[in-house]
Amino acid sequence: MIKWTACLGLGALVALTPLAASADEGAERLAGMLEPLKTYSAEFDQKILDSGGQRLQEASGQMWLARPGRFRWEVDAPYQQIVVSDGAEVTLYDPDLKQATVQALDERVTHTPALLLSGSADELTESYDVTRSQQGTAETFTLTPKNPDTLFESLKMTFYSETLGRLQMTDSTGQRTAIEFDNTEQNAEIADSRFSLELPEGTDVIRQGS
Repeated sequence: MIKWTACLGLGALVALTPLAASADEGAERLAGMLEPLKTYSAEFDQKILDSGGQRLQEASGQMWLARPGRFRWEVDAPYQQIVVSDGAEVTLYDPDLKQATVQALDERVTHTPALLLSGSADELTESYDVTRSQQGTAETFTLTPKNPDTLFESLKMTFYSETLGRLQMTDSTGQRTAIEFDNTEQNAEIADSRFSLELPEGTDVIRQGS
C-alpha cells in the first residue's frame, strides 16, 4: 500500500476536509493526468467485499499496461490466473484448468476496471460522468458509467501525488472490489512480449463472440 502523511497544524485540517470539484473540472483533471501515462506497472493486492463489508476473496499479483489497449494482469496467489490484451483480443488463461478464453477487445470488455485504464483518456471521460475530491495529496475520481450496460455502477480511482495507487469498483449488488497498487512505475519501457501469451500445448481454447 502506498503510504502518505498529512502535514501537521493547519495542513492537517485541510487534509481532513475533502475538496470537491465539478464534473467538468473532474473530467478535465483526470484526462490531464491519464493522457501522459503511456505505460504503468505495479504489484497489487485485491480484496472483494460484500455489501456488508465482509471479505469474500483476496488475490495478489502484478500488472502492466501500455496505452492504447495493451494490458497484462497476473494473479499469483491464492491461485494463478493471467489476463492479457494485445490491443485486439483479450485472453484469460487459467493454468490449473489448462483453459483459455479469448474475446475481442470490444466496448463492453473495455468497461472492466483493469482494461479501461489502457484506453484513451478522452474516451474514458466521454463514457463516464467524473467527479473529483481531494484530501491532502490524495485525489479521488469517481466515475459513473453513462451507459447502463457495464460491469459496475461506480469506479473510484485514487492518485497519491499524481500516481495511481488505488481502484475501488462497486457493482449493482453493493459488492466492492478494492485494488491497492505498490512499487509502481510510470512510463518505463515495457517489452512487447509482455502483451502476448504463448499457451501451452493441450490448452483448451474457448473463443467467445464480440
